Amino acid sequence: MKAIKNPEGWRFDVSLLHEDTGWNHYANLWIVVDADTEEEYGRRILAHPHVNEQPFTRSQSGIGIPESVEAVIVKAACNIHGFGGTELLVELK
Repeated sequence: MKAIKNPEGWRFDVSLLHEDTGWNHYANLWIVVDADTEEEYGRRILAHPHVNEQPFTRSQSGIGIPESVEAVIVKAACNIHGFGGTELLVELK
């Protein structure tokens, strides 16, 4: 996982490992939320299964996070179980 601040906001490169089996069960989303308030700042929708590509990394740019925020959490979800697995705390300062 990498978080990079640039003039357009933050870019998050997130690697996921999920036992995708096909369209019936796959990781379909990751989000960036405030570590204290759970306010969502950004998301990346994963449009298809990655059965033969594990782990896989997807990026999202332009995520607006207020300057006062010191840490965020990255959470991933799948289309069957919703959010779960390891949540990653990312220190921004």
